[in-house]
Amino acid sequence: MSTATYPPPPPYYRLYKDYLQDPKSAPEPPPPIEGTYVLFGSNYTTDDALPNLEEQGVRQLYPKGPNVDFKKELRALNRELQLHILELADVLVERPSQYARRVEEISLIFKNLHHLLNSLRPHQVINW
Repeated sequence: MSTATYPPPPPYYRLYKDYLQDPKSAPEPPPPIEGTYVLFGSNYTTDDALPNLEEQGVRQLYPKGPNVDFKKELRALNRELQLHILELADVLVERPSQYARRVEEISLIFKNLHHLLNSLRPHQVINW
């Protein structure tokens, strides 16, 4: 049984054989996806709206509403994350069987941080 160092190229490489002589001979790229689609078993959408945490089944740790002080809330979540990581280290040393709850709390804080940072994206685009 012999094996190749590299796998053979995909069969559609033949579509590009005359590309250097005539760049317009290559096929057009596929159109952009619109609406919802499935990727790695999860549903995604091309809408620009950021779903809130409750829709995702996650408890929100920072205040709701349009007037959120992002800097203050990010700092508070960061401090809380640091505290929970230190508590996790203590739990792993003293009571290793109780680590799962601490990991869930850290996961919740990370999800809130991630959502808060993603909600800043429109501000970054406008102020760029």
